[in-house]
Amino acid sequence: MAEVNDNSSIQLFEDQKIRTAWDAEKEEWYFAIVDVIAVLTDSADPQNYWRVLKKRLKDEGNETITNCNGLKMTAPDGKKRKTDVANTEQLLRIIQSIPSPKAEPFKAWLAMVGKERIEETIDPEQAIDRALDTYLKKGYSEEWIHQRLLAIRIRNELTDEWKKRGVQKGKEYAILTDEISRAWSGMTTGQYKRLKGLTKENLRDNMTDLELVLTMLAEASTTDISKTAKPQTFEENKQVAKRGGKVAGIARQALEAETGKPVITEKNAFDFQQLVTDIVEDAAELPENPTEKKDKD
Repeated sequence: MAEVNDNSSIQLFEDQKIRTAWDAEKEEWYFAIVDVIAVLTDSADPQNYWRVLKKRLKDEGNETITNCNGLKMTAPDGKKRKTDVANTEQLLRIIQSIPSPKAEPFKAWLAMVGKERIEETIDPEQAIDRALDTYLKKGYSEEWIHQRLLAIRIRNELTDEWKKRGVQKGKEYAILTDEISRAWSGMTTGQYKRLKGLTKENLRDNMTDLELVLTMLAEASTTDISKTAKPQTFEENKQVAKRGGKVAGIARQALEAETGKPVITEKNAFDFQQLVTDIVEDAAELPENPTEKKDKD
């Protein structure tokens, strides 16, 4: 495991803390398993509960347990001790094996998600509808959501082109994405996320309209250039990615020269939503009758 930071903690179920660690390289959260067990079972001895559960799962051939990592985390007495941790996927599989009323909401949610995925395989349009609903619930405007969905389509067209050119999904996609991002924004996606104070959150979900538009321009340009240049090797694909990103980079510089303001911002989705909230609250304080204030003067 890469170097991780365990200085963070999250709270679940009435202020009971679960120790967490963030792996910046893998962009993955890890959770102290015994803390989760303590919350979900109210066991007097979570360590022993986990030992028994771990042995049972191993005997059943559960690969989740085999793949769990040990990580030094700060104990209640302030000392660092090696603790079994699980990433999100591993943790959810462990929770499925815990017979507890508090674990039932998680199990019901997993069943619902599984059902939705099957439905989306049969009817992909349902995935789009659910995405729209999710963004609306998070407080995004309908205009931003339609732009975000367009960005997804443009991204899919780019990855389809990469697939045709023999680019491998995963690490190679990430490398090319970083080349595009660096060429237009001056930063890799990881650096961009750190600028906005993000960890696991999706970078594009935290972009302003202009940032999202320039990202789309960079990726659409890369797709078109690739179709023309027909790169044969990964290095050639990297050069195409730089060229596509540069198109958006030139547009960004031109816009900044015209406005005198930077396009790239530290603002994230919370800031955007707070801005909307402030506007609504300000509007609520206005008199219902536009002439009301004049009458009082």
